[in-house]
Amino acid sequence: MPQAKVAVIGGTGLYDIEGLTDIEEVDIDTPFGKPSDSIVVGRLEGVEIAFLPRHGKGHRILPTEIPSRANIYALKSLGVEHIIATNSVGSFKEEIRPGHLVIPDQLIDRTRQRANTFFGSGIVAHIQFAQPFCPTLSKILYQAAREAGASVHPRGTYIVMEGPAFSTRAESRLHKSWGADVIGMTALPEARLAREAEICYAIIACSTDYDSWHEREAAVSVEIILSTLRANIDMSKKIIRLAVGRMPQKRDCDCSRSLKNAIVTPAQAMPRQQRKKLGLLIDKYLSKGGG
Repeated sequence: MPQAKVAVIGGTGLYDIEGLTDIEEVDIDTPFGKPSDSIVVGRLEGVEIAFLPRHGKGHRILPTEIPSRANIYALKSLGVEHIIATNSVGSFKEEIRPGHLVIPDQLIDRTRQRANTFFGSGIVAHIQFAQPFCPTLSKILYQAAREAGASVHPRGTYIVMEGPAFSTRAESRLHKSWGADVIGMTALPEARLAREAEICYAIIACSTDYDSWHEREAAVSVEIILSTLRANIDMSKKIIRLAVGRMPQKRDCDCSRSLKNAIVTPAQAMPRQQRKKLGLLIDKYLSKGGG
């Protein structure tokens, strides 16, 4: 199986990466089912990367239906250490205009129907998630965005809603009153699962609209999103090309060791089948012979 240290998870509008060479398409089965689509592995700017379209080719998977556990597990099995994700978002701030980019640093979870952990069924782990995005990777993305000429904001709070319908005006005003900066449907459980898998994860959030709170702007619709998204996606691809060659050779962020003190179930108490299922994530922390 091919290996890649960097992965790109493409959101709405980003279904491929131009400029990849030595391309190989990989179909992976995981203990959590199949990923959203085949994973394309190749070289970009001399760096081995994996690309996965979050909604599948043809945009056929609802946000709630995205097999996020399978996606993250599959990328982990390829050796991925850094994930760059792209997301379409609505803005709650006048200064984050449609067409601007945000590199968020915080999350608020408003999802309700999604499997959001690899753990359970006899194995308990509690990761730290105070900083839901890798600060090192976020800084790389912000610097690459500035260099690419993007109108980019270096931080922001991202509310993750369930969808697939957009917000009511009342919901939009409520979320704005919380001090949030943007809203979207796909940053979770992706970010949380990446942390459980000890993968650095950061987002290029592409602002396409003002959600539904703005009195002088049309309420968000698919037509509005797609018309703004085209330029955003082209810019995101430029940023990715600049960023992939700047990944640290050796990681020293907390993401790389997030499970070190998080697993509370003793190895001998773990159900054998569940331990095997999570082996890719936890084996390095379990004593030999336990369980």
